[in-house]
Amino acid sequence: MADYTPYQQKIIQRYYDQYDTIALQRLGELATDLYLAEGKKLDNCWKKVETIMRKIRIPEARIAFILQSKDPVQVANLVKELGK
Repeated sequence: MADYTPYQQKIIQRYYDQYDTIALQRLGELATDLYLAEGKKLDNCWKKVETIMRKIRIPEARIAFILQSKDPVQVANLVKELGK
């Protein structure tokens, strides 16, 4: 972080401190997108959901179950569960 000003370093640090919250919010947005998307966009949404779930360290068995079911309700339930 030597190339950043102290102000920029604080912004970057706060982003990473809040990453779980940011990722959870994005996962919730993607759950909505899954209901509305069709075709290729739907496939891309599922890939993004998988990426986010891996980044927030959801167990592999749960990720596999959600991706296999391709059910947006499962994603919404996960967001609800993690948001508590």
